[in-house]
Amino acid sequence: MTTAPSVLDITQSLGDIDTARIKRLLEGGIRIPAQPRVLDELRKLMARKEMDVRLLARTINQDPGLTALLFQVVGNAAYRQHQPFETVEQILHAVGIRQTFNLVQAIALRSAGDLRKHRAVYEAYWARSHAIGQLAMLIADERIAVCNIFPDQAYLAGVFHDCGVPLLMQRFPTYCQEMRLGEAGRWTDLAEEDRKFNTDHCVIGYLVARHWCLPDFICDAIRYHHAIGELGMHDARSMVAILLLAVEIHYRTMHAANPEWERVKAEVLPELGLDEDSLPEFVDVVVERFDAG
Repeated sequence: MTTAPSVLDITQSLGDIDTARIKRLLEGGIRIPAQPRVLDELRKLMARKEMDVRLLARTINQDPGLTALLFQVVGNAAYRQHQPFETVEQILHAVGIRQTFNLVQAIALRSAGDLRKHRAVYEAYWARSHAIGQLAMLIADERIAVCNIFPDQAYLAGVFHDCGVPLLMQRFPTYCQEMRLGEAGRWTDLAEEDRKFNTDHCVIGYLVARHWCLPDFICDAIRYHHAIGELGMHDARSMVAILLLAVEIHYRTMHAANPEWERVKAEVLPELGLDEDSLPEFVDVVVERFDAG
């Protein structure tokens, strides 16, 4: 069974510039959130040839905080066809073992944040991440024959793709203000982030994803989700394309302009088997499914 790699192990997979940035942030006091014990236990159970739903449910129930938030998440409109839920075992049967595990991972990551400062920005961050995760899941479901990316994988990448941002909020007291994260429709700009803080939320997100034992191609997608042009024929390319289209659709649902879309769409659309003419109809389908929950 794969154990969580150390930060040192992970930095050895990075280039000199990224390694230096990580070292500087760690020395500055940034804390990489530890993976909760319950996730390690769940991963071991799910690696068995035959999964025992009752044992999985008992394992999740060991963490009352995670369990309470899991019920809160599956109580929303996206899961209305399965409600009401009374036990974790019912959630596992109705939502699916793999997707429930992904939800628990997302909830655990959320619980690792420090909400004492910038609470409104944290809440906006988690709402955005969950929405992009849902949109990525729907895009993957619609394009699975083209991309061979499963919806649960896309959801996980969507939820984790910007997980470096809360850690930079933790490290730099002026990060929220400088990146104007409190403004409606605003999100962090990679070039501005690099210029002002000499760091990169993509690399920090990659570090967290590796430390939490996410699949390698999802970790790579997190690292390169602002740099699809650098990927070539990399295994993560389709996942990055899904993430970038999910972000674009999220901006559209918010009636806001996506500052990155014009730069990346020529790489994203062919990767997903789409073009400028077919995109509007595809977006309508995804948004309709998203709104329907």
